Amino acid sequence: MPHYCKRGDIPAKRHTQYRKPDGSLYAEELVGTEGFSDLSSIVYHVHPPTAVLEVGEPALFAPIVAEYKNLKNRCYKGFKVQPQDDFLQSRKYVLVNSDVYLALSAPRKSMTDYFYKNAEADEVIFVHEGSGTLKSLYGEITFGYGDYLVIPRGTIYQMEFNTEDNRLLIIESFSPVVYPKRYRNEFGQLLENSPFCERDIREPGQLKTNDATGDFLVYIKKSDHLFPYHYKHHPFDAIGWDGCLYPYAFSIHNFEPITGRVHQPPPVHQTFEARNFVICSFVPRKYDYHPLAIPAPYFHSNVDSDEVLYYVDGDFMSRKHVERGMISHHPLGIPHGPHPGTIEKSIGKEATHELAVMVDTFRPLHICEEALDIEDKEYYKSWL
Repeated sequence: MPHYCKRGDIPAKRHTQYRKPDGSLYAEELVGTEGFSDLSSIVYHVHPPTAVLEVGEPALFAPIVAEYKNLKNRCYKGFKVQPQDDFLQSRKYVLVNSDVYLALSAPRKSMTDYFYKNAEADEVIFVHEGSGTLKSLYGEITFGYGDYLVIPRGTIYQMEFNTEDNRLLIIESFSPVVYPKRYRNEFGQLLENSPFCERDIREPGQLKTNDATGDFLVYIKKSDHLFPYHYKHHPFDAIGWDGCLYPYAFSIHNFEPITGRVHQPPPVHQTFEARNFVICSFVPRKYDYHPLAIPAPYFHSNVDSDEVLYYVDGDFMSRKHVERGMISHHPLGIPHGPHPGTIEKSIGKEATHELAVMVDTFRPLHICEEALDIEDKEYYKSWL
């Protein structure tokens, strides 16, 4: 839950007259969640945001599920996903359920001739490779390696890339993505024992008011379809805004690990939560310091959650043959843990330099066709 933020020019009192230099009114828009009872921001537009020139025919933009039932430990080679020029078409869904979609993306080109809005899901875009600028009605956020870009549903945005070499992990959540409850006090402030704080959150800056008239194409995603909307005015025409609902960035490199005398369980790595799933960050950290500590994780059976680990960089002491961009998928109820020999090898080690993103879901994940195309089909035998 981002804290209160204000950008640009706004009137002293909400829902009161706010006029342009020519005497006409700015258009006030409340962007809110859960009706009028949860997070919201108030935006002041140069033009009403309702002037639609045309709505085209929707096109299917849905995951293609190949396997609904899975009880096998699996692995997918994420960097085998081939780059594509277009940002949306490069989005390849690999694992999905009714709470969350997980996708890999390798876009080469910036979004220059259209805008995008996900009207049914919050998006968390993890930047594995590449850099650029996230542009929205709320301002601009520069991003780079290791950044989480958290984009609330209903946000119109563009991604501008600095190079053609970009690798993204995209998480679409059908419930709000928030900071874990145990990290917050009753007023929403992050606590002293939280592994990050408000200073680590990067809000939009450099609000640019685009007062332009023409034909502006916005692809709006709803019900697994893309609806082409043609607006009369530029979507980023805000003169100012304030509130607690806006896109923001958080770098995985600013996550402060929690360590102990013995091995700490994965919840200490939690970064975000949503309905029926969590997102965790594994970062470089000191190992356990009990004299008889075993740094490698113990074998475990998550009897009520699927565990997905996206490997970013570094040396993973518990697993052999790790590649950048690799995804391990361990379904609920099946034991998994260190590969043979790695437990003894970990003893005496003082630190790890691993970097990974984990998504634990509390409902089974379905496997998409794109995942089968990049699967290491012998992975489940790797403990022999």
